Amino acid sequence: MKLFFRLLRAILGPFMLLKERLSRPQGIVRAPEDQAKVDAACQKLALYQFATCPFCIKVRQEMRRLSLTVEFRDAQKSAQHRQALLTQGGSPKVPCLQITDDKGKVRWLYESGDIIRYLQQQFA
Repeated sequence: MKLFFRLLRAILGPFMLLKERLSRPQGIVRAPEDQAKVDAACQKLALYQFATCPFCIKVRQEMRRLSLTVEFRDAQKSAQHRQALLTQGGSPKVPCLQITDDKGKVRWLYESGDIIRYLQQQFA
């Protein structure tokens, strides 16, 4: 079953990435000082993702719509990122948003819908 999905992703992946590129949303335009604050807040976020995961694409599109500069960590191609996701986050599932608060406490947010709601609450 796992092999089937890998094969399916290998075949459909390039088409999914092309669709993502062609349907990029316009980002929110903010005043420079407001965008600087958003960029500073985004420094405390990291998105663990796979390039061709449809749920990851959905989250990345919302990040573009909100004009967010979040670090993307590929948990499929990087063993280090996958291991961090598994040992620190508790599951190798993507997408996963790593949120570090002002005190350095890390929170791991799974599920694309939950991630999008969090981003909208923080940055919309």
